[in-house]
Amino acid sequence: MQGEGPPLIYIPGLDGTGLLFYRQARTLALRFRVITFRLRDEARRMETLVADVARHLDRVVPDGTPAVVVGESFGGALAMSFALAHPHRVARLVILNSFSRISPTLKLHAAIAGISLIPWRAMQLVRRLTAWRLHSPHTHTEEIARFLLLTSATTKHGYLNRLHILTRYDMRPHLAGLRVPTLYLAADQDHLIPSVREARFMSSRAPQATMRILEGHGHGCFLAPDLDLDQILREWHLA
Repeated sequence: MQGEGPPLIYIPGLDGTGLLFYRQARTLALRFRVITFRLRDEARRMETLVADVARHLDRVVPDGTPAVVVGESFGGALAMSFALAHPHRVARLVILNSFSRISPTLKLHAAIAGISLIPWRAMQLVRRLTAWRLHSPHTHTEEIARFLLLTSATTKHGYLNRLHILTRYDMRPHLAGLRVPTLYLAADQDHLIPSVREARFMSSRAPQATMRILEGHGHGCFLAPDLDLDQILREWHLA
């Protein structure tokens, strides 16, 4: 936790580490109490992770003040699931480069099979070779190097469990139940998932939702030098 003010909690993606929010947290901490955490590797159900988010907020925000909930990629799926289960704990919902489901699920099962077979230490090499697909084109090499360092503690067990969770995840029937102000952010150069298409779909069905396209950005754009989530939040609040 860093900063003071209204709570803002960041929910990370498949790598599971809140440390990747470091660039945005520096600025946000001037206005918010920024909460980051690590996803539990043992969790095999979305409901378990939802309960974990609630426990983190109970510990850091014991008075129950609603939080701004920011979810990235897999974390967006978890953030929406949390908002459905605990709408009174959410002041605003921000979803970056996420999805209502992964289709076809054959992709997920293929990923699970492939990752199960390869030595886990090879994942760092895979991340290094595919950095151009994950990050915004103009993300500094120093930030990518730090990303590789911070994700080196990711475990195969945790990664596979989160992929298994996604094989059962489908937010489409529940989007109309998201009754909190929601901002869907979508990078137009996301090579991992169709973020813009997904954001359009989800924002058209969630009753208090809007969307914003992040032009020139890739999937992991919170590390890009010109993306300022605090400014985006200010502009959204004024809209």
